Amino acid sequence: VYEDAYIFADNLHRMGLMSGRDFDTYMSIFGLITNLVPRPDLLIYLKASVPTLISQIRRRGRAYEMNIDEQYLRRLNYRYDDWIEHIYRGEVLVIDKDREDFVADAAVMEKICARLDRKREELETAKK
Repeated sequence: VYEDAYIFADNLHRMGLMSGRDFDTYMSIFGLITNLVPRPDLLIYLKASVPTLISQIRRRGRAYEMNIDEQYLRRLNYRYDDWIEHIYRGEVLVIDKDREDFVADAAVMEKICARLDRKREELETAKK
């Protein structure tokens, strides 16, 4: 829900592919929805550079992704970083996909799971 509004819809609006009126309406509806749905206890942010994203897209081999513009990916990355750093107010666990390839290395996944367990314990302790 958050990504769609703050990253994708915002990006489409800035690219001129969504009118100001439509964007404002979308964000009003988003505001109503987010008031009804509790914020997640923890957001997991899979952060990746554009070269890593392109590599993953090519590796997946999905035809509809093959022509994604590199500049589009740069804009999305900027939007994600801005959202995480300045807008989102919840807890975030950042996984650096440039350095932590949990798909290729099971040991990396184990380390991430250990980080998640520690974070969960911190959050549970904070609630008490």
